[in-house]
Amino acid sequence: MTLPTDPARDHPFVIGLPVALQDMLMAAGRRVVLPAGRRVFNEGDPADRFYLLLSGHVALETHVPTRGTVRFLSLHADDVLGVSWLVPPYRYGFDATAIEDTDALAIDAPRIRTACDADPALGYILMQRLMPVMTGRLRTARLQSLDLFTRPPGREVV
Repeated sequence: MTLPTDPARDHPFVIGLPVALQDMLMAAGRRVVLPAGRRVFNEGDPADRFYLLLSGHVALETHVPTRGTVRFLSLHADDVLGVSWLVPPYRYGFDATAIEDTDALAIDAPRIRTACDADPALGYILMQRLMPVMTGRLRTARLQSLDLFTRPPGREVV
């Protein structure tokens, strides 16, 4: 008989982490459903949690003076949302909106930061997981910005 697995423990961000670190992330997290249309966070809000997306679709958006709110990146199951939690001043850099009902593990960022401060090796392991996410986002944002400034208004990325 196979026991059911916890979808949060099967998230690519968690797989392969030491079991103690997995346990800490699970203890610091709670399952949430982000209903379609709900603003998850606003640019400038305190980055007090990050999310492991288990299902659904969340858009990252920013305000462009000549175009209004522009969606520049779509996140789906297996993505990490809210990576600003690890970088001072711990404020979200963009808006995030659930595009469809989204199941996620919302993780208490101050609790994880405190654990990282107490155990730098833990912080290093998490940074190794987060840096590919952050560099991927930077690369995507760069490509999107090139497209944003060459695309006519009203033809933003979906």
